[in-house]
Order: sequence, then C-alpha cells, then structure tokens
Amino acid sequence: MKHVREMGESDIKGIKLIVLDVDGVLVPRGTKIKQRGNITTLETKKIAATQIEQIKKLYNKGFHININSGRGLYMLQDMFREVLDYISITYENGSATWFKGKIIQHVNSFKFLKNVFLKLKKIKHKNIKGFEPKEFIITIHCTNKVNEIEKVMSKEKELYSIWNSEAYDIGVKKIQVKSVGLIKLISVLKLKKENVLVIGDNYNDAEMMSVGKIAVTADKSRVKGDFYVELEKKRLPADILIERLLEILK
Repeated sequence: MKHVREMGESDIKGIKLIVLDVDGVLVPRGTKIKQRGNITTLETKKIAATQIEQIKKLYNKGFHININSGRGLYMLQDMFREVLDYISITYENGSATWFKGKIIQHVNSFKFLKNVFLKLKKIKHKNIKGFEPKEFIITIHCTNKVNEIEKVMSKEKELYSIWNSEAYDIGVKKIQVKSVGLIKLISVLKLKKENVLVIGDNYNDAEMMSVGKIAVTADKSRVKGDFYVELEKKRLPADILIERLLEILK
C-alpha cells in the first residue's frame, strides 16, 4: 500500500464517483446513545466546515459524491444538511440510497429481521446501551460483546452479525451490505466500476472497497486498500484524502 500523498494524476484518471464512509472517515468514531424504556437519546454528529467546503469543491470539479454508511437516513441527512444538494446517501449498509430527494430501496429485509428483532429485544444485559433507530437493519450499541446476542445470532443462517467494537450490525447476508448498495448506485448513475474511488475504515467496508478502481483505507489494522491515510494532528482521513485529490486537480 502507498500513502495517499503518493496518489497521482494517473491513479485518479477516469474517477467520477467518490464514495466516503462516515464514522472514522468524515467524523470521529463513536456513538453516544441512551435508551430507557420508550425513550432513546442519540447524539447527532456534524461534519466540519472544512469537509463541507471540500465536498462542494469536488462537486464543482464534476465528481459525484456518495456518502455510504451503516447509519440511518434521518441521522445522515441531519449530519450532512449543508451539502445535501451535492451528494447522494447510501444508508444502512447498502439497504437504500437517497438521491435528489428520492429514495431508491435496494433491499426488503423486513421478513428476514422481524422475528430475530423480537428475540433480541427480550435480552436484558448491562452492556446493552440501546437499539439505534433504523429502517432496514438492526444496530445494537453495547459497551462490550454480549454472549446472549451472539448466541441468538449463531442460530440465524440467513443473517450476518458484525461487531465493530461499539455495536452489532445485523442484516441479511450477501444482499444487505455496502457493496450491493454501491453497485446499484453505479448502475443508477450509468457509470462503471473503474470510475469509482472508495474510502473506508472498518470491517463492513471491505466488500465495498473491493468494488471500485481505487480503495483507500483509513485504518490498516481493519481493512486493506491500494492507498492508506493516517491521522495527522487530529485531522480526519476524508480531510486528508480530499485535500490530496484537490491538489492533483489544480
């Protein structure tokens, strides 16, 4: 792997779609959630002014910018309110894409998840902080892994369960992953895989990062790429990557 600062004009030739993961890439990792009975309190993060301007500049250079995240749409729209005119949002691990005010649903997961959701809701454990509100996948925030959750999921043959160090993401195997959402978006935009650059930092980004021409990892310990980014004086990986892209495009 090469450092992203070694990326050159020949590397990004033909790139038209830039796909950005959110947590650990555009905002710091970590979610503050508290659930008591029917009341859920959830922190909404905001992207920095620097990233807002960077996204606008990439858009004005002719790129389509896609936010690809496991988070729910309502939260992502709030996080990216200032740049909604410049982006598309693929959310809940490829389940659907919001684009130009319309929602393109890629997966109908209800019949797969409804029964396991009821089982998981019955688990009472001190490490469970709460369920993040989502439409198509299940996300359970925990301080540590919970054996009871893993026992339930071990019996589910059609579902995956990914532990990302702060939560379990649960969805349908093969069809409810970020790569599927990205492939469908590429088709909607009438592009090809060789037109795509992807940056991610976590295990659930691996398949998505294998789809395009260029993969950039923001965490080499979790996922590999053609290029890598390391944090620099509290700057986020997306800041460093986009800065380099804009340098190349001058």
